[in-house]
Amino acid sequence: MSTRTNNLGQAIGAVADGWSVRSHPPRLPIEGRFCRIEPLNVAEHGSSLYKSLSRDTSGANWTYLSYEPFANEKACLKWLEQNCLENDPLFHTVIETSSGKSVGLASLMRIDVLNGVIEVGNIHYSPLLQRRPAATEAMFLLMRRVFDELGYRRYEWKCDSLNGPSRNAAVRLGFRYEGLFRQALVYKGRNRDTTWFSIIDREWPSIRAAYEEWLDPSNFDGQQHQKTPLGKLIEAHRY
Repeated sequence: MSTRTNNLGQAIGAVADGWSVRSHPPRLPIEGRFCRIEPLNVAEHGSSLYKSLSRDTSGANWTYLSYEPFANEKACLKWLEQNCLENDPLFHTVIETSSGKSVGLASLMRIDVLNGVIEVGNIHYSPLLQRRPAATEAMFLLMRRVFDELGYRRYEWKCDSLNGPSRNAAVRLGFRYEGLFRQALVYKGRNRDTTWFSIIDREWPSIRAAYEEWLDPSNFDGQQHQKTPLGKLIEAHRY
C-alpha cells in the first residue's frame, strides 16, 4: 500500500478500498485431507482430546501454556467447559481423518471484526499430531477460513519469546516477524516477553499457493513424508 499525503502535507495511509466490517468466524467444521477442524464440543471431543494430550508424559508441551497438565479426565473436561466454549476465543479441535481422534486444540481469538484482525492461539498439539502433515494442514485450514471465507486483513501469531519451537513454526508457516513486546504478560508467576508475527491479506495468495503445492498428494511418499519442505515453497512463491 502506498502512503499518501493530506491537504496539510502530512503522511496518511492508503485508502482501504471496499473495506467493510467482517463477520465473526462461524461455528462450522472445515474439511481437509489429513484432518478436520471442528468447533470444540466437550461432550463429543473432550474424552478423546484428554487421551491424546496425556500422551505427553514429559510435560514439555505445557511449558509455555497458561495452564498445567490435567490430573485426570474429569479435570480436563471441567477446564474445557470453563475456558473453551466462548465465542472469543473460539476454540477448535483438530480431528485426525484416519483415526477420528481429537488430537489437538487451536483457537481464533482477539477477533476484531471492525478492523479485520484475528489471532490464532492456544495451540496445543498432542504427540499424535506433532510433526504430522495434519498439523500443518490444520493451520492452513484456519488461515483459509480467515482470509478466503471471511475476508480479514491480518492474521496474527504471538508467543513467549523464549519459545523457540513456536517462533520457528511461525516462520515456517509463512508468518513474518514484527517485533518484541517486553513484559507483556505474567503467567505461571513469571514474566513473558511476547514475540509478534503476522500474515496480511496481500501476502496470502502466494502463501496459499505454497500450502496447496505442499499438501498435494504428489508431495508425499507412501509414509506421508514430505518431499519438498513448506518453507522452501513459501519462499519460492513469495519471490
